[in-house]
Amino acid sequence: MSEMSGLYVKICGLRTGHDVDVAVEAGADAIGFVFAPGSPRTIDVVAARELARRVPSGVLTVGVFRGQSVEEVRRLTEESGVRGVQLHGEEGPEDFAALRADGRTLLRATSERAERCGEYGEDLLLLDAPDPGSGKPWNWGSADFTAPEGRWLLAGGLTPGNVAEAVAVTGAWGVDVSSGVERERGVKDPALIRAFVAAARSAGGA
Repeated sequence: MSEMSGLYVKICGLRTGHDVDVAVEAGADAIGFVFAPGSPRTIDVVAARELARRVPSGVLTVGVFRGQSVEEVRRLTEESGVRGVQLHGEEGPEDFAALRADGRTLLRATSERAERCGEYGEDLLLLDAPDPGSGKPWNWGSADFTAPEGRWLLAGGLTPGNVAEAVAVTGAWGVDVSSGVERERGVKDPALIRAFVAAARSAGGA
């Protein structure tokens, strides 16, 4: 993690070498590659492997999966060389336990209320908006919002313009962004990546 701030920053859905380089240089702690089908950000394993090789060891590379079998997750993870696995679907504790033996960092993404990180055996918990990847935020300032305990990342509708406020309101341990740093759906904007990381760092850590 960057020494500039305690806040953990993940940039997701990257598909080009330039975007990966920009995110790393800006100070991102983690970079996500989408293997889940049906997304404009989905990448194939060959391209992901080439991009992952550009990332220094101090930055976590994460494969993002949704509704895929443990066998497929394991195969794509091994072939791409990513060091983290993010499950965003109906996966249960048994799926995380099965992947734990591979020695990779495990992330659980959910739109449901979660009390704490680690309930399913994950290392990091990602709390996403009800419509993941849409760029539509949820009302994190609502009285109904309860921050989970432990290492959790806020996601969903974050942008360079609202991430500092979101962190201040929720006390998030980290943040995750994808559509909020795009100039069009599925296409990242390097200037927005830099601006997002800078704004997140300015918010500090929980």
